[in-house]
Amino acid sequence: MKKRITFSLIVLVLLIVGALGFILITNNRSNSTNESTKKTSISSSKEVAKKKDLPDSKRSDWDLVLVSRASPKPEMNPTLATVNGIQVDQRIAPAVQQFLAAAQEISPAEHLISGYRSVSYQEGLYQSYVQAEMNGQGTVNSTGNPISEEEAIKDVQTYSQPPGSSEHQTGLAIDMSNIDSLNESQYAKQVAAIAPKYGFVLRFPDGKKAVTGIGYEDWHFRYVGLENAKYMTEHQLTLEEYLKLLPA
Repeated sequence: MKKRITFSLIVLVLLIVGALGFILITNNRSNSTNESTKKTSISSSKEVAKKKDLPDSKRSDWDLVLVSRASPKPEMNPTLATVNGIQVDQRIAPAVQQFLAAAQEISPAEHLISGYRSVSYQEGLYQSYVQAEMNGQGTVNSTGNPISEEEAIKDVQTYSQPPGSSEHQTGLAIDMSNIDSLNESQYAKQVAAIAPKYGFVLRFPDGKKAVTGIGYEDWHFRYVGLENAKYMTEHQLTLEEYLKLLPA
């Protein structure tokens, strides 16, 4: 009799433990599902919000043309205008002048360094950079020690693009800074912050090299138009990322 009672108690305890375990597992799964659903909902809401205020633009718009190592283009021959000694696409000349004036209110030393460059000009410039790096007199290899052409090209592509792959051939890109040293301007963030007001974006922001293929450049600005610049800045998008959201 005692054995039966003991056995029954053991069975009862096991059933209770099993039931409790089942309840705990079910609750954990439910919580996990709810959390996953919540995250999915938040993510979906963000995507909906992102698309809701998307400008009425197309990838084929003239001010959104993509030129890069992944998307090279032939000579483009834009109609040019000169702003402070630098040539740009004439359609953006007023915006360049206004942006420069606003930047000079932040730092009077702000000046245009470069604008339009033809593919043929970029070819000569690029090769001169490669040769300088090979000779040890370059921007990266300034040791005076010679290196191979392959190594030199890798060095050059950290600050210059091969012919056909540079945005400067569009006439829509400008290099502007208060100094001529790369990534050393103390006013870079302030200037980048006002850029969208004039239709420009900092083309190669910090942390986006995996997307653009180019490291941070505090001097390189690209004209994309007012609405596009505003949207890209608000959503922290590069041109590559933005174009994926637009129709052809």
